[in-house]
Amino acid sequence: MRFQDPETATPREPTLAEKRARAKAVDERRRTAEEKRQAREEAETKARSRRKLLAGGGVTVGLVGLVAAWYVVAAPEEVTAVCTTADGTIVDDDYCDDDYVSSHHGYHSGGWIFLPSPGGGSPQQYRYNYGGSGTEGQRVQGGSFSRPSNATINTKSGSTVQRGGFGISGGSFGKGGGS
Repeated sequence: MRFQDPETATPREPTLAEKRARAKAVDERRRTAEEKRQAREEAETKARSRRKLLAGGGVTVGLVGLVAAWYVVAAPEEVTAVCTTADGTIVDDDYCDDDYVSSHHGYHSGGWIFLPSPGGGSPQQYRYNYGGSGTEGQRVQGGSFSRPSNATINTKSGSTVQRGGFGISGGSFGKGGGS
């Protein structure tokens, strides 16, 4: 029969090969749909993770800025310096004063002040402690022997060791910046 009338003809039963091909096509469509669904879920998970990282990064940057601002605000604007001996005993501020050191033939070297010993022995050593406390004859409590930057440094006697800025000018150690 060369021609079949579609209205009157009855469809034949599909062969085993046709049934397998149709089942395979349905399985392929299901597998493709499942792969697409999994890819969408992975993309959504990555996007959520990325948003969390970006939000966390923003929080980190904000915290770093906050800590930096705190350091700027908390940095001491005025520091009291006390003159100490090499072992940290507080002495009169004169021993660290530029004019006193010059008039007694002393000199400065590497943050230390050297004054000749009265008996002619090795020179006596003095230096400033910044922020420490105590009274003459006692060991200094707290503070640091490192000069703070960008602060006004005054002695207990009221003279200014350094005013603000970064370091001292003029090459001298003691009262750089004026008194």
